[in-house]
Amino acid sequence: MIIKPVGTACGLLSCNWELVGAAPSPEFVFLRILAWVVAIIGVAGLALAAGLFAVFTHFDHDLPGYRQLASYRSPGLTRIYTADGRLLAEQGAERRIFVPIAAIPKRIVDAFLAAEDREFYSHQGVDPLAVLRATVLNAVHWGSHRRPMGASTITQQVTKNLLLTNELSYERKVKEAILAWRIEHYLSKARILELYLNQIYMGAGTYGVAMAAQAYFDKPLDQVTLAEAAFLAALPKAPNTYNPLKNPELAVARRDWVLRGMVAAGSISEGEARDALAQSIVLHPRPPAGVAGGEYFADEVRRVLLAKFGEQRVLTEGLTVRTTLDPELQAAAQKALRDGLVTYDRRHGWRGPIGTLPTGPFFFPNLSAMEPPPGAEGWTLAAVVDTDAGGATLALREGGRGYLPLDELRWARRAGSGNGPLNTLGPPVRAVRDVVRPGDIILVEPLASGPPLGNGRRLFGLRQVPLVNGALVALDQQTGRVLALAGGLSYQLSQFDRATQAKRQPGSSIKPFVYLAGLERGLTPATLLKDLPVSIDQGPGLPRWTPNNFTGKPGGILPLRIGIEQSRNLMTVNLAQTIGLQPIATEVEAFGVMDKMPPYYSMVLGAGETTLLRLTAAYAGLATGGRQVMPTVIDRVQTADGRNFYTADTRSCPGCRVGLFNNQPMPVPVDGRRQLADARSVYQLTSMLQGVIERGTARAAGVEGQVIAAKTGTTDDFVDAWIVGYTASITVGVFVGFDTPASLGTNETGGVVAAPIFHDFMTVAMRGKPGRPFPVPEGLHFVAVNRLTGELSASGSPNSLLDVFRRGTEPTRMEKPPEPPPSEMLGPDAPPPDVSSGATSGSAPSAPFVDNLPPPVPAILQDISVTSPKG
Repeated sequence: MIIKPVGTACGLLSCNWELVGAAPSPEFVFLRILAWVVAIIGVAGLALAAGLFAVFTHFDHDLPGYRQLASYRSPGLTRIYTADGRLLAEQGAERRIFVPIAAIPKRIVDAFLAAEDREFYSHQGVDPLAVLRATVLNAVHWGSHRRPMGASTITQQVTKNLLLTNELSYERKVKEAILAWRIEHYLSKARILELYLNQIYMGAGTYGVAMAAQAYFDKPLDQVTLAEAAFLAALPKAPNTYNPLKNPELAVARRDWVLRGMVAAGSISEGEARDALAQSIVLHPRPPAGVAGGEYFADEVRRVLLAKFGEQRVLTEGLTVRTTLDPELQAAAQKALRDGLVTYDRRHGWRGPIGTLPTGPFFFPNLSAMEPPPGAEGWTLAAVVDTDAGGATLALREGGRGYLPLDELRWARRAGSGNGPLNTLGPPVRAVRDVVRPGDIILVEPLASGPPLGNGRRLFGLRQVPLVNGALVALDQQTGRVLALAGGLSYQLSQFDRATQAKRQPGSSIKPFVYLAGLERGLTPATLLKDLPVSIDQGPGLPRWTPNNFTGKPGGILPLRIGIEQSRNLMTVNLAQTIGLQPIATEVEAFGVMDKMPPYYSMVLGAGETTLLRLTAAYAGLATGGRQVMPTVIDRVQTADGRNFYTADTRSCPGCRVGLFNNQPMPVPVDGRRQLADARSVYQLTSMLQGVIERGTARAAGVEGQVIAAKTGTTDDFVDAWIVGYTASITVGVFVGFDTPASLGTNETGGVVAAPIFHDFMTVAMRGKPGRPFPVPEGLHFVAVNRLTGELSASGSPNSLLDVFRRGTEPTRMEKPPEPPPSEMLGPDAPPPDVSSGATSGSAPSAPFVDNLPPPVPAILQDISVTSPKG
């Protein structure tokens, strides 16, 4: 048969054919089929293009902007360091350390490319072959409830993480592809990798490769091995699934797959891969950030950061904060405070065991399942197994045995019942069973001294968590830097910071500012004042306010120095009546003890409220000769790229930035702090406060070889105990009291409770440092006087000392020839000094006697709970 076209002209698709008796050739048939295929593909292509255009047009109008990625910085972790560079705390919405791509080692980049996107450098944001492969596999597994296989490139993952959501939908995938293509044409490959490696979630609460390296291996990136890099690259696909602690086999298999992928990509050799494959995954989790006892300080730093810079900046910008904390002093502060609180607590008896366990087969499992109570840091739970005449045999919670000797139980007299101080104690401990019995669960601490007993047993001491609490603050007065801050017995027990958040009555520790007001008005340390009964009208319908001395006895007429050394309440109130309350309020407010002192006479005995940090900063002002001290816990703050944007020290320093040393004088920063009081008056007060340490209520706070000025304070009914003092280089404050105010117990004064804590801390803080005298301002000179009478001292007088005066204000009358020395009040329980010499006889006093000054500024009087603070 022949088939031929009808007509004289035709095209391949337009001819009409008729049978003429011949079959078409194979070539003709192939050409016809090919023509139809090309036509179908062309039509399909046009349809696909139209469809893609329609999809693009549909989704393009609400796509998020992507150009901000050029300057985007992943939310970073604010890291807080001590003064010597130790990591103290971290603060942030996400645990991340941003690292520029140039600082990320090549082996880590290669590992992530092998695991996540082997065609990263060749595709344009979307990998078509990967998409086709995922589409086929997802079609095969349709209906199997498997999670759909992804085909996302690194660029698509950056798009999803930074611009879109994790929603599983085709709509999101379309948007992701469009944005990925645009990002590839806007950003460099290096920038895309930088965003990815710093943004990706790596498990264990970490984001980005730098934080993951620290979290899993406690290493910086440049120390991560090839095997460790491959493990890190294995995590993003499913961090929980490939966690070696949960699924070690899966973690190793995924890591090995990454290593083989690196070989296939040519980034490592077969030999390097074999070495890495032979290694186990050994985790070295980074220890938690912190410094022993620094939790209260870290909280205060966080509060300051949030107040100064706002939550958004602190939580997201990856700031670096260098604080003022000295870790050694912080450890000393926490130990001194804890030891002092434990010592006080032991004076008030044993409150009994934590619990009891019946002996039997479940005795030891039950003990190991118990948790020590909050506040028991450094101690361990133990059960009394047996007792004998010499002590008690212990089973320790962690395993093993111990022995509690009878001598370690002597303090544990049974405490009385009731709230507040437990002053009623049971009979002395004579036998072990007076304190503990078999089955008792107690807290014990290994003894530092004493040889271990047989069978691996060790000696232990009995402990209990104190009910009382307190705080300690140490400042560098020249800069205001807070060197140590112990806000309580235990952060585990209570996060409330008693150094900065607790407002308590300072008692007699406010008196230096009362006496400073007198010195500013021309009084001297030898000026005689009445230490005689006083009764003040408080207004209609109110009883008269009649304060008393701690001893309950007046002292007569005494020099100003004796008034503060022995914390004479009557003398302080008489001084306030003489000079008026306004000058006192001026000093109290200027030094920052409180913002506004109410005009009540009880304020001069410490009836107001302040915090330990404020009071310590006020004393630091005395230590600087009357300059204002603003306490700070932060030295400087830097941005994530290392730029300083906050510095606490704002002093100018001409000559500090010279390029070369050419024998020029040492530059000295300009001290621009406000002068709050005359330096001469402040030095006179400091001299008097040295007497508080040497002869007065703070003798327990003294440190051999050191020059210290300090003042104790105790409020009415022994509720709050204080001491604040300073050397030429450091100012320290201590507070002790119950969180719910209650009496500490009879005679538990600042000199008894707080002063030993001060002493223990100062012993460590000043170790190896010579005792430096306080600098003497110009315009003062020293004269020998009798400290009990204020008269010029005769040769050989037992009460003679060199006192300090402005020229022209020193005493003019010589004391009588020496007589047998009068008894001295050396503590709050001793009788007042014998002042029967010329000061209170019928003769006129030789030192200025303050009794006829102009009437004081009128004061509003108020009856308050604190009426007679102790020393």
